[in-house]
Amino acid sequence: VLYVGFCLLGTPGVGKSTLGKELASRTGLTYVSVGDLAKEEQLYDGFDEEYECPILDEDRVIDELEDKMHEGGVIIDYHGCDFFPEHWFHIVFVLRTDNSFLYDRLESRGYKGKKLQDNIQCEIFQTLYEEAMMSYRKEIVHQLPSNTPEDLERNLDQIVQWVEQWKKDNN
Repeated sequence: VLYVGFCLLGTPGVGKSTLGKELASRTGLTYVSVGDLAKEEQLYDGFDEEYECPILDEDRVIDELEDKMHEGGVIIDYHGCDFFPEHWFHIVFVLRTDNSFLYDRLESRGYKGKKLQDNIQCEIFQTLYEEAMMSYRKEIVHQLPSNTPEDLERNLDQIVQWVEQWKKDNN
């Protein structure tokens, strides 16, 4: 039996956690927020003074997730992807949000100055989409709009259908 593994990517504030948690409840897959995991297990390698946040120890994150990913049935949520092994994911979804929505979401989280501007620029320049396209086979990378509650519902329906079809095709 093969178990699906997939990745939700995007700039902070695009709705990865909301989508991932709801997907897990609708599909029975396991949701893992890499940010939460890193916090719980202290998977850090220092602190970034400029962005006022801990620096992720990517090797320790991989070690921590390896067994779970081999069991399958996992949704990984993080803003970067280039350090995850390619074989972990059957599909990668990059959530995209218009800057008018994203700016307000990030500001409400307390982002300001360089941290706010850099995250907005990251979205404008499709940085995470391009990173995903360079890290994985192009045919498994998909962009999804994530601006409104209607987008969320449409994305949930689309991904749930995909998961069900994948299970039929691979089990």
